[in-house]
Amino acid sequence: MKKELSILIPVFNYNCTALVDGLSRQSAVLQAEGVRVEIIVAEDGSTNEAALRANATLTANPLCRYLPRRENVGRAAIRNYLAQQANMEWLLFLDCDMQLPDDRFLLNYLNSEGDEVVDGGFAVCPCPEQMGRNLRYSYEWSEMSHHGVAQRQANPYRSFRTTNFLIRRDIILAHPFDERFRHYGYEDVLFGKELHRHGIAISHIDNPMMLSDLETNDVFVSKTEEALRTLRRFRDNLRGYSQLLTVVDGIHIAPVRWLIRLWHRLFGWLERRNLCGRHPSLRIFKLYKLGYYLTLTKNDNQS
Repeated sequence: MKKELSILIPVFNYNCTALVDGLSRQSAVLQAEGVRVEIIVAEDGSTNEAALRANATLTANPLCRYLPRRENVGRAAIRNYLAQQANMEWLLFLDCDMQLPDDRFLLNYLNSEGDEVVDGGFAVCPCPEQMGRNLRYSYEWSEMSHHGVAQRQANPYRSFRTTNFLIRRDIILAHPFDERFRHYGYEDVLFGKELHRHGIAISHIDNPMMLSDLETNDVFVSKTEEALRTLRRFRDNLRGYSQLLTVVDGIHIAPVRWLIRLWHRLFGWLERRNLCGRHPSLRIFKLYKLGYYLTLTKNDNQS
């Protein structure tokens, strides 16, 4: 059983007090069994005053260290900063907008067999009334078959995500996140690739955090567009680790790319209207992503 744990939560414009309260209750049980636990929450330049006021109350929690930071340094740098601030041998990184699945969540990690990196995965809370209405929910639910333990173990590095993972502190200090990734998307994909390159094992276990707080369709589409811009910038680093890049690289006929770009320029706004509306289509979502990415490139040699 692992005996030291730093729980690290990067936050941007989100009230994470409920998550910290749940982690604190589980941590208190572990401390009674001789496990050293700390929780560190770091704001990454948050601007939402209501969330900041709520999170500031975490200073009263004896298990939690609250670090308000005014500058937004990005998803990679804030995680490196949290790793530097941690005191324990094992670091558990959690996204702030997820829910704990049960009361054994932390114990499952401490009893896990992985000795370098352990990925617990994530799942979507059942919410049938959101199917076909909320794009994020519909998309994540459709992808759930790829997030099971067996599927993740089959491709351990390509399946890695930063939503919920455990790592030895010395490993992340030696192989930090690439801080060029300041905007949304793909910093976790490149991190998984780097772990593979350095021969660091990832163990996948069934210990998911639960996604229940769903952004609106327009916010999710905007985040997707930001991620696609990130993908284009770092495409040379991410080839082989992005399904969309694999599809794009497989389109060898220049007129086909030209037609997709033309379609997006003519009808992309209509597709986006559907995706931001009340009944978004997953088929249109896939087409929109492909067209949006290809229109980011000026010619086939750049894509």
